[in-house]
Amino acid sequence: MPRDSLLLGLIGQGLTLSRTPALHEAEGLANGRATVYRRLDTLTDPLRGKSLAEILDAARITGFNGLNITHPYKQEVLPLLDGVSDQAAQLGSVNTVVISPEGRLTGYNTDTSGFARGLEEGLGGVPMATAVQVGAGGVGNAVAYALATHGVEHLYVADLEPARAQALAESINEIVGRKAVEGIGLDGIEETIAGASGVVNATPMGTLHHPGTAFDTSCLTPDHWVADVVYMPVETQLLADARARGCRTLDGTRMAVYQAVDAFELFTGIAPSPERMRQTFLSLGLASAQ
Repeated sequence: MPRDSLLLGLIGQGLTLSRTPALHEAEGLANGRATVYRRLDTLTDPLRGKSLAEILDAARITGFNGLNITHPYKQEVLPLLDGVSDQAAQLGSVNTVVISPEGRLTGYNTDTSGFARGLEEGLGGVPMATAVQVGAGGVGNAVAYALATHGVEHLYVADLEPARAQALAESINEIVGRKAVEGIGLDGIEETIAGASGVVNATPMGTLHHPGTAFDTSCLTPDHWVADVVYMPVETQLLADARARGCRTLDGTRMAVYQAVDAFELFTGIAPSPERMRQTFLSLGLASAQ
């Protein structure tokens, strides 16, 4: 494919409703780059039964410029790459792969930068002394790293599996070089949140398939800030409850958009318009999910 056009893809499972293709295709067009973005869903034919290594090789051979990586391949992809950014290597997770003209595969993590940029934009100036992150799976490591490196002095990560929370805490503490994160269970989490400056939901609770909240929101006060990584729906029950209690809030669309903004720049070398990409994202409706 000519270098003045873009061929991109998303490798993962259950990608039918992903917004990512439309987001990158629209931004590519806005920047004068004809862009085709393919869903490479390993639960569908003809990719069913194909290994991740085979799919990466096919993308390299057929001239893809880049790939986004989602569940369940963010860790599995690491040893299959020719190079990995320091941050992605430290986190042990890649969600963006740039393919050079020579076919070299380099991995990055824009989940972390995406959450951090959304945090700065949507919750700038909030107190950051102590925060609670509920959920240690999925994007939990990226969110915890972003919080620990963007002002949070002490972060509690709470999970149904305390051992998983503690493992995440130890990993982030080693990366940042200080005891910034403490892993805990969910018992008594409302009391911990009540004494913190803010809370982040990094669980699937609040999605269309998992309605509700991950904790009792009656512990929130107007002094709290509340962030959610869920973006489908944009207005989760957690955010609605938090706003009703006078909290400053951050919805999940900013992380979703900014991770795509950063990926697009890695793919193209072009700085895209975050506002245009956010408007494209929101124009795609509220019923889909990545």
